[in-house]
Amino acid sequence: MQCPCTSGKSYDECCGPVIAGTRKAPTAEALMRSRYTAFATGAVDWIIDSQIPEGRPFTDRTATEEWSKRSTWKGMQVLQTQQGGPDDEEGLVEFKAFYELGGEDILHHEIASFRKLDGAWHFVDGVEMKPRPFKRMQPKVGPNDPCPCGSGKKHKKCCGKPGAS
Repeated sequence: MQCPCTSGKSYDECCGPVIAGTRKAPTAEALMRSRYTAFATGAVDWIIDSQIPEGRPFTDRTATEEWSKRSTWKGMQVLQTQQGGPDDEEGLVEFKAFYELGGEDILHHEIASFRKLDGAWHFVDGVEMKPRPFKRMQPKVGPNDPCPCGSGKKHKKCCGKPGAS
């Protein structure tokens, strides 16, 4: 089985051993990939166990499990990492996770922070990155405003007319 984290590796050579606890994640990115895979496969215990200990009491296990099971996980993309290597103690991973929930395609874009405790990486917190609001380059033209084409007509009677181009 191909690993859900979209690394291109099989589950057994990628996230499987990390989730099973037979191998530690060597980097913050590897831990992030294993957490995504845990959401995709319903391994809720790993989602909770991979958190920093002081954050675990604030995780709603039931809601996490429901989100994991109700979603169709479509892949993830790591955009960048800062630190988080084998010799680091802290790191950041910016990623996008793609999934479907209730028939709607959803993009989750986050910068997650990680810390190493006793030689093992743990998830600390994440900040969701919201898309920038759309900003018009030209002022909005109302139906009763003069048409921007210069015809002298109201916009609704000229270029704003249904079927006009």
